[in-house]
Amino acid sequence: MLVVGLTGGIATGKSTVSSLLRAHNVPIIDADVLARKVVEPGTPALAAIARAFGPEHVLRADGTLDRAALGALVFADEGKRRVLNAIVHPAVRREMFWGVLRCWWRGERVCVLDVPLLIEGGLWKWVAKVVVVYCSAEIQLQRLMKRDNSSREDASARLNAQLPIAEKVQYADVVIDNSGSLRDLERQVEQLVQRLNDDAGWSWRLSWLFPPWGVASAVWTLSWRALRRSKKNSSKKR
Repeated sequence: MLVVGLTGGIATGKSTVSSLLRAHNVPIIDADVLARKVVEPGTPALAAIARAFGPEHVLRADGTLDRAALGALVFADEGKRRVLNAIVHPAVRREMFWGVLRCWWRGERVCVLDVPLLIEGGLWKWVAKVVVVYCSAEIQLQRLMKRDNSSREDASARLNAQLPIAEKVQYADVVIDNSGSLRDLERQVEQLVQRLNDDAGWSWRLSWLFPPWGVASAVWTLSWRALRRSKKNSSKKR
């Protein structure tokens, strides 16, 4: 099974691309959905958050997570953000792993991991292909201002807090350029689906029927990606 990482920047249109892929019956494992799931009442992650920050500060009366209160606590405190990420990120990654296994068990040819921080979190190293949804910084800024009804200064501050989309593109195997119309985006997604199915080839059936082949294939793919990235980094330093 071909495991693909999908990412982008705020207001580049990653969620739209994810929805279009679903319309083509491509299974999506959404990290944002999983991030909410792993902190539901009764989960180990929510209990760990309550211990770390105090239940009186981060839990509502009904025992659910008060996201606004937690966000206010960690927004301006790098140390607290690290504590929160150390709790949530491993839980989300475990859920993603089980999601990939379920897709493989169903005999899927391709599955897509929709991860906003695919590059920043290092998960790009663990997928066969990276797809980045791109638009220019100016278009990104204008869309964000329109979407959130925010000022240029506020929107710029949010963008500057993220890894620039141009840097993410450097990690991409496929770039979806969402600078144009919806129809143009749909056409690119159609081409992407065809390409992913072609890249999956026939060996996905062998991997499903004979799991050791799948494991060996995954190790080879990830090793090749690591080697290729290492060569790119070496070239940049020269």
